[in-house]
Formats: sequence, structure tokens, C-alpha cells
Amino acid sequence: MSREVQFKSDRLAVLIDADNANADLIEALLKEIAKYGTSHVKRIYGDWTNTQLGKWKDKLNKFAIQPMQQFRYTTGKNATDSALIIDAMDLLYTHNFDGFCIVSSDSDFTRLASRIRESGLVVYGFGEKKTPLAFISACDKFIYTEILGQPKELASSNSADSPVEKDPKSLIKDSSSQKPEALDSQKLKRDRELVGLLKDAYKAIAEEDGWANLGPFGAQLTKISPSFDQRNYGYEKLGSLIRATDLFEVKEIPHDKNPAAKQIHIKFKS
Repeated sequence: MSREVQFKSDRLAVLIDADNANADLIEALLKEIAKYGTSHVKRIYGDWTNTQLGKWKDKLNKFAIQPMQQFRYTTGKNATDSALIIDAMDLLYTHNFDGFCIVSSDSDFTRLASRIRESGLVVYGFGEKKTPLAFISACDKFIYTEILGQPKELASSNSADSPVEKDPKSLIKDSSSQKPEALDSQKLKRDRELVGLLKDAYKAIAEEDGWANLGPFGAQLTKISPSFDQRNYGYEKLGSLIRATDLFEVKEIPHDKNPAAKQIHIKFKS
């Protein structure tokens, strides 16, 4: 029984808005989604007669993503969004999934995310930093796709190897897919929004002796701010970001069940 629980993975439905997602980041995106569960459905929505979606076509077979065709019947109306929303509700009513991943920077999916959560399922959102706050707040967790991009060193080497001159639009997209650099302690402390968020999360879960476990602390951060992710500040691990802020005392103690593993506890410096 314990072995079954250990290897249980949430069943996820991944729905991608092709008009508002970057094809170059799909591999990194699916790897990120794999942290939260198994993608039992992977669908992408768009008008595949449109040449602007050409970059996606090479990715579909490689990553087993099912393209869903939606013609644009009238100008100014986004039929793609409607098709994605209808499919999402159909999948929701099957009761076969534990959560949904909505890949888009479009606020039109705000009500969809809220409705799915009302049914008790988890919603993970993926989009660019331009995504409206309403959609971000409607998700349990929202990941900015910029932090999934290639490191600047790799991006610069790729551009150096290519003799083809890129147009300004492609350069903007490339720069947005580069991972942010790690901010130093002074810059982190000057970020009032970050400092306030850390303090609020700490106060909510700190024990009477002032110490807080880093695991519940991270969960509380996401509850308060779905878009929080230490990678937004250039750090792969939450513990590394906490140490960099120099706002907390940090101690490591052996795990109760596995002495080789360490539990990180933090305490706000007075």
C-alpha cells in the first residue's frame, strides 16, 4: 500500500493556447509540468491553416501533443479560446483528472480557472510576465515561462553560431526566454513586495519559538501569491533565495525518518 502511495502521480490535462505560447519553450514547459503530475491529455488549440503557427508543427509529433483545429470565422473574435474552454469543461465533467495546466497569457481564461478550482481540482497556469493579474490569481500556482528559458550563455552561443540575421520581433522573443540573473542581497531587500510576502508567509506558519519549516513556508508563499517562484529572482532553490535575502536565520537538522536528509528551518532576524 505504501509503495502505491509513494508512486502515485496526479493526472493532469494540459491545454495550450497556441496563439499565446512560445513553441521554443515547449520541452522545458513539459518538464516543469512533470514536477506536478503526469500529462494524460496534451492538446493545443489554434488555426493551423495560419502560417504564424508553423513553428509549432515540428513540436507536435515529438511531444505527442494533439492539435485541435479551430477556424477563425470572424475577424476580432478569438474562437480558439472558446474551443479550449469547452474542451476543458468536457474533461472536467469526466472526473478523470486531478488538475489542469492552462498555458496562455490571456485573461480570457480567468473564469475557467476559477470554475475548475470550484470543483476541487488544482489549476497550474503558465504564461509570460505580461499575463493579467486576474488570471494569475485564479490559479493555484502560476509559473512565468521566462524562467523556463535557456541561460543567456547558451542563447548568446546559439546566436553567434547562426549567420542568419534575425528580425526585431524574433529578438524580442529570444530575450524574453532567457532566465533571470540571481539578485544579490541588497537588491532583494529593496524589493518591498518580496520582503512583505516573505514576512507574511513566515508569520502565518512560524511556531511559538519563532522557527518555521521551509516546506510549509514555501507552500504558504504560493497560497498568498500564486506567481511566486524563487526562479523569478534567479535562484533554483527556495533555500538559496532565503539565504541570499539575509533576512532569516537558517538551520539544518536531520530528518526524523531519514537522518541522511536535512530539514531546513528559518527564523526571522529581529
